[in-house]
Amino acid sequence: MKRYTQRKLLFPLILSSCLALLGIGLPLSYADKAVDPCENCPFPKADEMLLKQISRGFSQVAKKAVPAVVYIESDTETKQQLPKRTKKGSSENPFDYFNDDFFNRFFGFPYDQEPKGKSGETVRGSGFFVKSDGYILTNYHVVENAAKIQVTLQNGVKTTATVVGTDPKTDLAVIRVEQKNQPILSFANSDQIEVGDWAIAVGNPFGLDASVTVGVISAKGRNQLHITDFEDFIQTDAAINPGNSGGPLLNIEGEVIGINTAIVSGSGGYMGIGFAIPSNMAKMVTEQLIKTGSVSRGFLGVTLQPIDPDLASFYKLDKVEGALVTEVIKGSPADAAGLKQEDIILKYNNVPVDNISSFRNNVSMMPAGNLLILQINRDGKLKELRVTIGSANDDENVANGLTIKKLGLEVQNLNDEISKKLNVGDEKGVVITKVQPGSPSQVAGLQPGGLIVAVNRKKINNIDEFNAALQESASNKEKRILLMIKQGQTVRFVTVNIE
Repeated sequence: MKRYTQRKLLFPLILSSCLALLGIGLPLSYADKAVDPCENCPFPKADEMLLKQISRGFSQVAKKAVPAVVYIESDTETKQQLPKRTKKGSSENPFDYFNDDFFNRFFGFPYDQEPKGKSGETVRGSGFFVKSDGYILTNYHVVENAAKIQVTLQNGVKTTATVVGTDPKTDLAVIRVEQKNQPILSFANSDQIEVGDWAIAVGNPFGLDASVTVGVISAKGRNQLHITDFEDFIQTDAAINPGNSGGPLLNIEGEVIGINTAIVSGSGGYMGIGFAIPSNMAKMVTEQLIKTGSVSRGFLGVTLQPIDPDLASFYKLDKVEGALVTEVIKGSPADAAGLKQEDIILKYNNVPVDNISSFRNNVSMMPAGNLLILQINRDGKLKELRVTIGSANDDENVANGLTIKKLGLEVQNLNDEISKKLNVGDEKGVVITKVQPGSPSQVAGLQPGGLIVAVNRKKINNIDEFNAALQESASNKEKRILLMIKQGQTVRFVTVNIE
């Protein structure tokens, strides 16, 4: 009897908290009574009324959101080939974070498996209207390689959509249908959400249209998940499944706080953890895609690593903070401003550098030409540097040379952290961080985590020497490049056809 009484005493407090989130006041007459005298009811009468009010709050969000959400079926044009992934911890690929078996895309296959991409097969997902004249926001992976995109509106009308623009780096895309005067959803400020806030997902899981699920924000700022290039994910326990991809994650006001993108799952289904692209990032990308069909990003030109307790002690920092500059790309805005290797970036525009991903994301959203004020620690002395933000196109031209266009891979210089993960000792070279699907490098069998130690029998030590070797090969009009690759403890030679 004691336990039941305690439950009844706590119940009004729990309801009060829920109703506060919904903007519903607790009736004074009920607040004065801690316990309802009805001993035989499942809930006291007043409790039942309050639960109905909570339910109506969610119903209002559903009524507002569902008409703006669409079901997307995308017929792929070509088979999308991804590099085969080894099991986590395999000696063939010591970069564990490239082999996470749990991340699933929402169109029905585990992230580490080959997606459905044969001609004639269908990828299914969700999206929602952001402009009344037919503009729809969804995930890039829902419409990637699409030969035909069919959109089903909530009134049952089926229509063909065209791609307005895509941004693979955030996994976002905008498509458009001819139907006008469509209901739209507006973006909330995702910086204002808090862990524990209500989260409402709307989409078409498994093709079941207009499905609404409710949960909470379970975490913010999730990054280094290696799902997309730019990551600042909202984590939620609202039930989302294959087919929800591209659908909205809403607050209790019915505003978009995120775009559902990925789930953690061992089976492909719901396991209580999903990730959504925050609305502030999505809004910036959406506006640019509608206006120009592409996204322009700010470019600084450095590679960074987080400050850990050991580094903080070595550099005699008062606390563990900031980001250590491991490389400054020649000719970049950072180089022009005088930033140097081993500088520690503490603040940017007076904002503390709490983690590298947030810093990188915020810089990327700055237009080219903007001024970035960096506060750095150099040899124990505080300095201020002024950097004029460049364009992300400069990033590809300066940092990667021919690597992306010709070979279809991305590389970076070795640092102490990567060398330890690869267990390469004093070996020099550049490490492969990404292989483009369907590229010459992917066809040749290159994988992330491989260390390129020589190009055309010439040893290389860094990106500059790697690019110089590629340029020499291009000037000689060579159709193939011979790479010496060290993967784990195995060394092998690979020829990449660049014709």
